[in-house]
Amino acid sequence: MNKTLFLGTLAAAALTGAVAQAGTLEDVKARGELNCGSNTGLTGFGAPDDKGEWHGFDVDLCKAVAAAVFGDASKVKFVPLTGETRFTALASGEVDVLVRNSTWTYSRDTDLKFDFVAVNYYDGQGFMVKKDLGVSSAKELDGATVCIQTGTTTELNLADFFKANNITYTPVNVADDGEALRQFTAGACDTYTTDASGLASTRATLPDPDNYIILPEIISKEPLGPVVRHGDNAWGDVIRWTYFALLTAEEKGITKANIEEVATSTQDPEIKRILGLEGDLGKMLGLDATFAKAAIAANGNYGEIFEANIGVATPIKLARGLNALWTQGGLQYAPPFR
Repeated sequence: MNKTLFLGTLAAAALTGAVAQAGTLEDVKARGELNCGSNTGLTGFGAPDDKGEWHGFDVDLCKAVAAAVFGDASKVKFVPLTGETRFTALASGEVDVLVRNSTWTYSRDTDLKFDFVAVNYYDGQGFMVKKDLGVSSAKELDGATVCIQTGTTTELNLADFFKANNITYTPVNVADDGEALRQFTAGACDTYTTDASGLASTRATLPDPDNYIILPEIISKEPLGPVVRHGDNAWGDVIRWTYFALLTAEEKGITKANIEEVATSTQDPEIKRILGLEGDLGKMLGLDATFAKAAIAANGNYGEIFEANIGVATPIKLARGLNALWTQGGLQYAPPFR
C-alpha cells in the first residue's frame, strides 16, 4: 500500500470512528425518547396488549434504560423487528438498542460490527411437537418437517444437529413467531424449533397448551442480550450498567417496594453508590446521580422482572435455572459498583 493510500485509509477510518462516536446518548436525550428494537410479539418477553401498551421481560429492560436516561420509564418507543430486519434497523440507527432475544455470536460481534453489552437471558435451542406425534426425543425426528425462523442462528444449529445425528428434515421457513405458530398448529410442520424460552412463550398462548410438549434436548448455547452498535462505548456503558444495577439490586435485596426505605436507612457503601447517595457514578456515564435508582424503581430488580413476566407463576412457567444469581447457583453476575 502506498503512503497516500495508507493515509487515506487512516482518514476514512478516523471519519468512521468519528461518526460512530457521535454519541447515541446525546441523540437519545435530544430526541426525548429511547427507540428500542423489540420482538414483533413474543408473549412474556415483548408484546403489545390490546391497548398497544408493550409488556415483557425485554420490554422492562428498555423501560429501565429510559428511566436511567430520563428519570421516566415511559419515554421509550418500541419498534417491532423480525429476525431478518433487526440488525439492519440497528446498524442504520432506526433503533438505539436492540433488546429482542438476540443471540451473542462471533460473527455478529465482529463481522456485523455490534456490541452485546450483557446477557440478560441464558438460553438454548429446543423443539416443540404435538403430543400425538408420538416422539419423546429430537433424535426421533428423522424426516420431519421443521418450522424455523429465517435470519436466525436457529437455522444453522438445526442443520448441525440433524447432520450430527445422521437424520434428515425439510425446513418450513417462517418470518416470525406468529407465523411459526400458525404454520405449526395448522399442521404445516411436525415440529417448531427456536430458543427454549420462545417455545415456552409460544406454547403458553395456545388454547390447549397441554397437548404440546417441549422435547428434552437443548442443542445450542443461546446467550441473549441487549445489542448496540460498535464504536459508541459510552452508550454501551449506559445499557450495560443499567442492566447490572438491576442484577445488583436483586443481590442486595433492593426492590421496587422498598427502594425508598433502603435509600434512607442503608449503611452499605455499594448500595449508597448505586442509589446516588455517595460518589459520582452517574456523572461518569453522563447521567443523573440517581440513574440506577430510577431504573430499579421502574419495574423492580432483575428477579422481580423475571418472575413478573416469565417466571413459574406466569403462563410461561420458566424456572430461573442458569438465570439465577451467582449466589444461587446461576450465571447472573454483576461487576462491582465502585
